[in-house]
Amino acid sequence: MNKDKLAQVFHFDLYGKRDEKYTFLNENSLNTIEWNRLEPSAPNHFFVNKNFDEQKNYDQGFAVNELFVLNNVGIVTARDGFTIHNSKQDVENTIKAFLKLDDEQARTKFNLGKDVRDWQVNFARKDLQSHFPNKGVFTEICYRPFDTRWTFYTGKSKGFHCYPRNEVMQHFMKGNNVGLNLCKQFKSGDNYVHAFISNKIIESSYVSNRTSEITSTFPLYLYPETSAQQTIGQIAERKPNLNEEIVKQIAEKLGLTFTNEAFEYAQDATKSTFAPIDILDYIYAVLHSPMYREKYKEFLKIDFPRVPYPKDADTFWQLVKLGGSIRQIHLLESPIVGKYITQYPIDGNNEVTKIKYETTHSPALKGRVYINETQYFDSVPQAAWEFYIGGYQPAQKWLKDRKERTLEFDDILHYQKIIVALAETVRLMREIDKVEI
Repeated sequence: MNKDKLAQVFHFDLYGKRDEKYTFLNENSLNTIEWNRLEPSAPNHFFVNKNFDEQKNYDQGFAVNELFVLNNVGIVTARDGFTIHNSKQDVENTIKAFLKLDDEQARTKFNLGKDVRDWQVNFARKDLQSHFPNKGVFTEICYRPFDTRWTFYTGKSKGFHCYPRNEVMQHFMKGNNVGLNLCKQFKSGDNYVHAFISNKIIESSYVSNRTSEITSTFPLYLYPETSAQQTIGQIAERKPNLNEEIVKQIAEKLGLTFTNEAFEYAQDATKSTFAPIDILDYIYAVLHSPMYREKYKEFLKIDFPRVPYPKDADTFWQLVKLGGSIRQIHLLESPIVGKYITQYPIDGNNEVTKIKYETTHSPALKGRVYINETQYFDSVPQAAWEFYIGGYQPAQKWLKDRKERTLEFDDILHYQKIIVALAETVRLMREIDKVEI
């Protein structure tokens, strides 16, 4: 045996029902099966066939996790139902009630289950006794796509939250910020849809609730530590959370000067400078290109994305504009989302009981989203109803998470904004593919 020579690896796929597989195995042996020889390549050495014809082109791009110097997965609460609520008041009421009970009473009342290594009822109690109400922060948290909720944030690990990821999340607490949210790999479905945006702290299942698709966040800016020595009127400047060498290469390819902050004028090809938000918007556009997603699907399954360097300033600004539009729509900051394309025509109790989508057989492929037997959102595009972001279909997920609840007026408006956002995303993704990346 030659110890320096790699072994040959073979693979065979067998599809069908169980009985058919048993029959095949009974009638064959290792010698009679028509094996496919694999050509594994570093660093992954897969044990199935993969199409890596585009690897050379893909590897010429920059890795997103190398561009954003600081990044980590989202907050792990270990007890979402206890720590995350629909309103600030619900969080406050929960904590006050919790602190009045002993550990076992609290465990029963709040259905906290058995203690685990890094989250225990007593840990949560000690954390809250030290920080509630004035040494922690009531804050909004991006929980699921288009679903923002509330929590109480102390920043202490193994406390109220199991892993608060304070090294990253503090930069969303200290000032305005935006985060790119990605999964390192994806296994749900056969298409890459695992990119989203946030402007607040995030929960670790923000983009997908599969363990293998835990959500990582990449903040655009980092804020300095606050100092007791800081004088009145002194402003602590944030800095871009970007790899200077990669930014330098982008600047050289564009023939533009990089600045830490965006100037207040329109983005167009005559600009001589570009800012961190422009880089993020460029990336966001690329990650929403259907052609990019299909072409590099095999690579997107196994690691954070690599993004091609922009080839010229004109292409860059076109993609920045499209990516910025999607970003603002996904954050529900764009005025477009207020231009509703749906109606909510029937009066009732607004209770979400039975959710279903019924097509109306219109040429525009629109339908009705029923929330109960009589009430519905009308003229909902099928493409929006079926649209995926990560492991979720937001138009469906948002309603399912509100089952047995009554929708308030703001909820009804919010859902209609979600539909606009999803429909516009579909349209803008087609526009991105008209730009030659």
